[in-house]
Amino acid sequence: MTDLKTILEDKTLASKARTEALGNLILEGKLGVDEFVSGAGHMKDSFRGTLIEALELASKAQPEIITLDAFHFAVENLGHKAPRVRRESAKVIGNVAHLFSNKLDEAIKQLLINTEDSGTVVRWSAAYALGQIIQTAVPNRDELIEAVRAISERDEKNSIKKVYQAALKKVQQ
Repeated sequence: MTDLKTILEDKTLASKARTEALGNLILEGKLGVDEFVSGAGHMKDSFRGTLIEALELASKAQPEIITLDAFHFAVENLGHKAPRVRRESAKVIGNVAHLFSNKLDEAIKQLLINTEDSGTVVRWSAAYALGQIIQTAVPNRDELIEAVRAISERDEKNSIKKVYQAALKKVQQ
């Protein structure tokens, strides 16, 4: 845990470098994902955001590195007060949805709530995660596809609509 705290508190590292360093600790097996998650639960919001962003980086490169506890941690943080935490948690879920297809109910509920968020990046991340989820075999998939289609039509941002449309196109093929 010392490496984690040292990196988080290192003022000489830019934010992106800090995230990459933490992500690399996970990817290189120098810090276990569950240890990482247990440390993140006790951090202030800015550190928690950085930790979840590092989890997102790691899960994008190696989705299978995310444990069930880490997945649950991401789901729990979808409703966090900090937009950055909600955004990065959604991206983690999107990266690993195919690995946890039978455990997505709570994530889907919260992601649907996040589609109404005032923040564009939170809505975009929710769109990404929902787009990945509809491409997996989940219960009530057809209902979720219809909900995603409706959300896509009402969101005013083209960048978000494109995320939904790309996923919908893949499930229609």
